[in-house]
Amino acid sequence: MGMFYYYDFNDSEVFIFDNFLVNQIKEGVTVTPAHNEKLREVLDTHFANKNVVYISNRYFSYSVDPLTYLETSKIHNLVAMAIVADSAIAKSNAKLESMFYKKNFEIFGTLSEAIAWSQKQLELS
Repeated sequence: MGMFYYYDFNDSEVFIFDNFLVNQIKEGVTVTPAHNEKLREVLDTHFANKNVVYISNRYFSYSVDPLTYLETSKIHNLVAMAIVADSAIAKSNAKLESMFYKKNFEIFGTLSEAIAWSQKQLELS
């Protein structure tokens, strides 16, 4: 594993690794399509010419406007999305959200499982 980067934004913390990023949205935030602008900036900075997998670590409680995923699906080098959730409601919400994301989307109970899956997704892309 190479260089590691960390960003603390107003509404989330982002951890950048070689081939994936982990985004941890803060408590009480509502994720909207406008959040894709910040995601695009991060991807352009760290993954300009390579594929990447987005991992959402749902440690805190927050809501997502499902329409956000329609725009996220259009990011060309974002090949897949993994959701890490341990509560039944968070998993249920993620399953609903998956209907709006047009690429590979999986839900996991642990971050380790999501990272292993992300590496397989990158090999397939």
